[in-house]
Amino acid sequence: MHTTKSHSAWRNSIFGIFFLCGYAFASWVARLPAVRVELSLSTADVGILLFAVAIGSIGGLAFAPNILARMGVRRGIATGLVSLGLALMALGAVVDLTSNVPAAVLILVFYGFVFSATDVMMNVDGAAVERAIGKTLLPMMHAFFSLGTIVGAVSGAAAARANVGILWNFAGVGLLIIVLGLFFVRNVTALEPAAEKRADGDAAGIPWSRRVLGVFRDGHLMLIGLMVAGLAFAEGSANDWLAIASVDDHQFTEAAGALVFGAFVTAMTAGRFFGGPLIDRFGHKRALVSMGILGLAGIALFILAPAPWAVFTGALLWGIGGSLGFPVGMSVAAAHPTDGPRRVGIVAIFGYSSMLIGPPVLGFLGEHFGVLNAFILVAVILFLTLLITPRATNPERAARAMVQRVD
Repeated sequence: MHTTKSHSAWRNSIFGIFFLCGYAFASWVARLPAVRVELSLSTADVGILLFAVAIGSIGGLAFAPNILARMGVRRGIATGLVSLGLALMALGAVVDLTSNVPAAVLILVFYGFVFSATDVMMNVDGAAVERAIGKTLLPMMHAFFSLGTIVGAVSGAAAARANVGILWNFAGVGLLIIVLGLFFVRNVTALEPAAEKRADGDAAGIPWSRRVLGVFRDGHLMLIGLMVAGLAFAEGSANDWLAIASVDDHQFTEAAGALVFGAFVTAMTAGRFFGGPLIDRFGHKRALVSMGILGLAGIALFILAPAPWAVFTGALLWGIGGSLGFPVGMSVAAAHPTDGPRRVGIVAIFGYSSMLIGPPVLGFLGEHFGVLNAFILVAVILFLTLLITPRATNPERAARAMVQRVD
């Protein structure tokens, strides 16, 4: 039996790790316009950089269960955070000192790998914390990720305004991630039943292709995955393109564009902090659909915005609309007595693949039609996602799927 104090320390450590990953992500994204200038890139070339992150991330998703099984959650997350900090330091040095695009692409592949692998591991362990404590905590954990993105976006905007070079900016961010990461992982553990540990170990020996194809035998899990993929596409598109669209299409300064991104992640954070009570009161279906409609309105307003205040309002609504999809999908997928880690991993594959592959696609579309017009695709995908959300969050369907998997 584990004490409440140990559970609290474990929970708080995961909160901190989510925060650091959000901070690392936003610190890179907020300086993307400056990276583009330093490397003399076109819009399509920026899409290639983002595609490099996506390629690395797919690899991280594929190997995360193996890393988790072989290294354990504490060592796995610690290694991921240290590698993440080193990758950002290396990226800053390459961009500022050499302007070597191929080297930057290779570093971003590595960055994507360690980021997504760490993200999957912290979500799996976050679901374990949730079950151990007996409360819905994943939305709050993702709120800490969003809080980290706020800090990263604001610090990135401040660095841009102060003309801090990419080298020194990313060196400071990387060092902070390493130091705080090693501090937070001290209390990370995996206080799970033996059956769940066996499931993790068994997953390590199963090829990634078989784990992915297995989702087609679980119709409800596939619906959850598609729902998360659609909402993650909306989130990832905003993460990577709001700042650039604000600068290029709405004629904002680089610092102001970073603040538009900050408005988006602020709304994401608020939606996740207060989303739990909304779900408890109205249920998953009504909460997600209602917030998704706000997100659609926000995308439309951002595209058609006639004034700066409308740009910021659109970003805020967009952030609210996409705030709960990913954590709710993880929580619903993890609600299984013996198969939680595998299900979380599968949903993570859907979500992170969409979040990281979608933005490069928008980059290529933006090169030919403009980024604002490319955002129309985001609105269409979000609309289609809202059509399947009621079935994906149906508790009776979830219960049937659980019984089938146990049997």
